[in-house]
Amino acid sequence: MSIQRPYVRSMDGWWRRNTYYLGYMAREVTAVFVAAYAVVLLVGLVRLGQGEAAFNGWLQALKSPVSLVFHLFLLATFVYHTWSWFNIMPITMPLMFVGGKRVPPWTITGIGLVAAVIACAAVFVIVRGTHA
Repeated sequence: MSIQRPYVRSMDGWWRRNTYYLGYMAREVTAVFVAAYAVVLLVGLVRLGQGEAAFNGWLQALKSPVSLVFHLFLLATFVYHTWSWFNIMPITMPLMFVGGKRVPPWTITGIGLVAAVIACAAVFVIVRGTHA
């Protein structure tokens, strides 16, 4: 009597076989950078609680060339994360109807992106207004 071993399909590189999965993994990786930046901001809050000198030291560290390059990288990562998030929104949310007609996916994505740009601009104006 021979013992038959079960078939085990390899999962190595499953996400590289399909462009949809590649985009999915890229979106998931950008979430790690969003979390990393949250840690940078959390360190700023801790430094603020430690006093003016500690907070000013943290601000000075943010002005270093390495930090500026890091922030430019994060900006590109966040733009991709935002775009990809709103791009999949019509797929993940329930169907929307306005006036008895289905709202097209591009409208949902566009409204989300416009809202994100407006929110970013508002934060920029508020921050620049406090430092003017």
